[in-house]
Amino acid sequence: MSEFISNNLPYLLAGISVGGQYALIAIGYTMVYGILRLINFAHGDVFMVAGLIMVYATASLPIYVSIVLVVVATVLLGVLIEKVAYKPLRSAPRMSVMISAIGVSYLLQNCALYFTGGLPQIYPEIPALTKQVVIGSGSTKMVTLVTPILTIVLVVALVLLIRYTKVGMAMRAVSKDFETSELMGIKINNVISLTFVIGCFLAAIGSLLYFSNYASVIPTSGAMPGLKAFVAAVFGGIGSVPGAVIGAFIIGICENIIKGMGWTAFSDAFTFVLLIVILLVKPTGIFGEKATDKV
Repeated sequence: MSEFISNNLPYLLAGISVGGQYALIAIGYTMVYGILRLINFAHGDVFMVAGLIMVYATASLPIYVSIVLVVVATVLLGVLIEKVAYKPLRSAPRMSVMISAIGVSYLLQNCALYFTGGLPQIYPEIPALTKQVVIGSGSTKMVTLVTPILTIVLVVALVLLIRYTKVGMAMRAVSKDFETSELMGIKINNVISLTFVIGCFLAAIGSLLYFSNYASVIPTSGAMPGLKAFVAAVFGGIGSVPGAVIGAFIIGICENIIKGMGWTAFSDAFTFVLLIVILLVKPTGIFGEKATDKV
């Protein structure tokens, strides 16, 4: 066992790091689904837009001012999407809202294609994240160590917010019964907006960590991480924040170990095979609750 860990340490560290980045995206999926019963297919593209904002912001602003701008702009984008694309369809059939989410996804990708001309945009180096550190017999970027720690801190803070604050109580109430919560005086629109704020904030942080490991951003950069984060949310039990996080870490570690075994071509396929298996064996996911229909 120790020999396996020592031989695969770089891949394990990379897997934990990538898993943390997937987790930050997956939380956005699972929170929006928990409140609205909506799969926000545009969430991965919001993550991509955050990367592009960072590229263009650093062209004229200091790096740490750019980071703040990325977070604020991403949050505002998420709120704008909710107000324009989802709020008017609140009472519409779920299929209509899902089609709207897919439309927003393609809109963001095409806007990115227009502004970038389809050319890869070089992501700036963030000194605190990209410097090399030595671990055992190998070296890695600081972001590999920072990601799991920051992810755990943010997730713990989010869980405490949901469980022990009035806002969190309102979010839990809305997720249980939308109509009754509204009758009890909960401001539904404010709760939904806050959900998108939290999800997009975490996506912005995730983009800073994710793209620090990659050289460039393209209009489709958010597609695969978004899909894998969605699988992580389903695997953990969509609607469950801890489940999404655990699912993301499992997927990140497994796909990197597969790469370490020389099966790089199958690393992405593993994620979707896992999705099929979990849907066949336990459709509600690890921490998902079995739904009961009231007569």
